Amino acid sequence: PVILYSYYRSTSSYRVRIALELKGVPYQIEPVNLVRNGGEHHGAAYLEINPQGRVPTLVDGNVRIRQSPAIIEYLEEVFPNQPLLTGNAANRALARSIAGIIGCDIHPLHNVSVLNKLRAAGHEDEFVKSWILAWISDGLKAVEALIGSDGWALGDEPGLADVYLLPQIYAARRFGLDVSAAFPRIARVEQLAAEHPAFQRAHPA
Repeated sequence: PVILYSYYRSTSSYRVRIALELKGVPYQIEPVNLVRNGGEHHGAAYLEINPQGRVPTLVDGNVRIRQSPAIIEYLEEVFPNQPLLTGNAANRALARSIAGIIGCDIHPLHNVSVLNKLRAAGHEDEFVKSWILAWISDGLKAVEALIGSDGWALGDEPGLADVYLLPQIYAARRFGLDVSAAFPRIARVEQLAAEHPAFQRAHPA
């Protein structure tokens, strides 16, 4: 099996776990605790594996890949069964756009490193929480407008957009955003995922 260095609550690790599960790729989790002892990702052993000191990292034989978008693209190329990108070029571009909104515009702004910088600069928890909810809400509003009115985000089967969306929903709820009230289409996808074995196995719980 491939090896995934992962932290259970990391949304970027979570999205890779979903991709692995959907594609049926055997994998082994090597947990990296981002909290214990100041964070195991800062230790010399993990920095040899990932010099950036972040999760996830995927190891496939002699291949080491960092950053979840690169990992998911690698899985899509090396394990083409159960593709995450389907349909015509326009449909695939739309899926990448949704993934980009989440992976580039929402998630980085509530990453723990950013929040720690805000706190270190003297911002109170109330400001930090408002920062988090503002960026998540703005991003999910755009996603809500782009996904379909039935089924998964972009069709009858889960794909790349759902791989990115479900971890972001998890983060939104963890920070206190009522996704069901604000984003009914996104909430529909969340319910489908709650009943899907691949998403159940990948879930942080």
